[in-house]
Amino acid sequence: MIEPEQNSLYNSIDEQIMNLSAIAHPNATQDAFVVTNPDLDLSPMTGMTRQHYIECAQYVLGRAFRHVKSFDQPIVFPLVPGKSYPQPNDPEWRVRSFEFEALERTFNLAAPLIHIDPEMSIGNIKLRDYYCHHFYNALTPGHVNSLPLPEDLPDATYQFTCEFGGLTKTLLLMPDVLWPHLSQQQRDAMAVTISKWAHHRTTQNNWRLFNICALSFLKKHGYAIDDDLLKSHLMWIASYHAGNGWYLEQSYNYYTISLFVVYGTIWSQAFGREHYPEIAAVLEKSFAELFQTYTNFFGRNGFINMWARSICYRSWISGGFPASFLLEQKPPFDPGWARRLCSGSILQFTGREDFYQNDIPSLGFYGHREFAIQSYSCPASPFIMFLPFIALALPEGAPFWTAKENDGMWAKLGAKSKRTILEKPGIVLVNHGSSGSSEIVSGKVYDDDHNYSKLVFNTHFPWENHNRKGGTSQEYSFRSLDPRDLRGVDINFYLTGRTVDNTAAKSGAYSTSQSMLFNGVRNGVLYRQLILRKPPNNGVGYLIDLAEITVPGGVVRVDRCRLAFEHELTLGHYGLPHMGGESAVVRAFETGTERGITASIPGRQVALIAYSGWDEIESQVHRGFNAEADESTVLYVHRKRTAKNPAMELMITAMLHKTDDFAWTPEELRPVKNVRIVDVTSSGSVLGAEITLADDAVCVVDFKDIDGLKNS
Repeated sequence: MIEPEQNSLYNSIDEQIMNLSAIAHPNATQDAFVVTNPDLDLSPMTGMTRQHYIECAQYVLGRAFRHVKSFDQPIVFPLVPGKSYPQPNDPEWRVRSFEFEALERTFNLAAPLIHIDPEMSIGNIKLRDYYCHHFYNALTPGHVNSLPLPEDLPDATYQFTCEFGGLTKTLLLMPDVLWPHLSQQQRDAMAVTISKWAHHRTTQNNWRLFNICALSFLKKHGYAIDDDLLKSHLMWIASYHAGNGWYLEQSYNYYTISLFVVYGTIWSQAFGREHYPEIAAVLEKSFAELFQTYTNFFGRNGFINMWARSICYRSWISGGFPASFLLEQKPPFDPGWARRLCSGSILQFTGREDFYQNDIPSLGFYGHREFAIQSYSCPASPFIMFLPFIALALPEGAPFWTAKENDGMWAKLGAKSKRTILEKPGIVLVNHGSSGSSEIVSGKVYDDDHNYSKLVFNTHFPWENHNRKGGTSQEYSFRSLDPRDLRGVDINFYLTGRTVDNTAAKSGAYSTSQSMLFNGVRNGVLYRQLILRKPPNNGVGYLIDLAEITVPGGVVRVDRCRLAFEHELTLGHYGLPHMGGESAVVRAFETGTERGITASIPGRQVALIAYSGWDEIESQVHRGFNAEADESTVLYVHRKRTAKNPAMELMITAMLHKTDDFAWTPEELRPVKNVRIVDVTSSGSVLGAEITLADDAVCVVDFKDIDGLKNS
């Protein structure tokens, strides 16, 4: 553990690079971005300055341009086998979308470079001329690379709308990089295509921002638009605000930050304050509210969390740091801390060899991982992760660039853990001073989706995919042993004669929760519920009530099992990747009546302690589930109940983690001094507990009226 007084050592550039190497890739220095001539006076943690942002953008875009052999050749990347698009036999418009996405999303790097130096070239290709030429070709009907128009396609929503939003967002922020360098005839021709897509059908939620940016861009440049449509989209966007700065987006996710906040702030600064001041003020107020807790999403070294969908977009959420300096009101955090976190998130990926595939960001989190991507992704999709480079649109003398790097709240946190409750989106943020990691505990999850359904997400322990054989990392995995399931009979387990999809084969594999509910925080204890099967399939009989107590470097779980039928359960800890093929070291231990197990790899360790409600505590090697390596080790607990009417039980565990190589001390492995299970609590609830922690604090776990507190 790094003591508070050692922070200055930890924050040196040498320590940062060592930390990245241990946590990231053991040999990652040769074929990845390297901070050369770091400025340790201005940026003592990362060495990154404005010049290094320019160099990083040049490096990543330069590798991408290895696929461009001449000025007239569009930038297109090799297809990647798997679920990403385009697929064989896809319609022609899908191929056009694939090509346009590469052009538009690499512009997230090219535009800032053009903005700071209009003569900027990659090889012998001048970027400004290249992008002017190819955007004109793409947006002018009749060219071989031109995009289809909405009227030429079946009435639906298309990826083109998304990319036009991205393009016009960039042009609103940096109006000098493209539009002025086209002739009036070219602009008028391109505006026709932009307008058709800007006025076309969109999806709900964040996509309206794409139409808003495109319509606003056109109006800003004197082209006629449907003003009522623009206002309607704005009103809809404002209506999605759910509280705490968060916007409704199916399950809550990073789209609130990267689209609502980043795109919305750019729109407000470049257009909204002048033309729609009331709506702009409403939006900016919510953005400022989000920024109050925004920094808590990042690890001490700036690492971002592998959470929610569109994981391959990675550091796009860091775009909130430079965007915050575009708001009318001052950002609530120190600019030196903002740059430190933003730079750290960029180095988290660009400094790793396994981040690149075919010379571009891979489809995954670190290397390519099919489970981490969606079917709407193509090889160019990850380039939206370079939203943070809008920082280069800030003046060279802006505080974001001139303030000295610092560790913000982490400098005072020491070895303690800080918890932040976002009641409205049902998100809890935990910052662990002992490890420098940050966690996202999400509580409003509507379906069986491992992007969201993990019990917790950690910046330094990326999540693993579901293992249908049990032992899934950071999830309760459930397998029914009910003979009625195995026969696949009747919908409510009563004699109705109706059957449901409860076949023996399906019940033979472990599954995870179908939804998660947020039940609030009472007396320092976080309450949630897992529904392992939704009604009408006896959902009331497939509940686990979750109660969680944050402790330094981890959590104590006191979960009430209300599975009413025969079952097996496993609960897994964070997975430890076998970096460089080196297996994790696993050790079992006992502390009095408790049983525990630890596992370690260089730079990371986990410990799992079982107190009550579990039969076994074990480890297993997973293959093909981890975000960082082909193999990984997962510690887990297991239980099996075969009674026809199993009793309610409390399942009590402690899950701890570290980001160092020091051996666990006996004190670290005893976060709990005493457990007292209570059949009837003082409030009149059943099956609760009093947990005495290592610091003698007593936490009362009381599930009183938990079903009446469901907040989905």
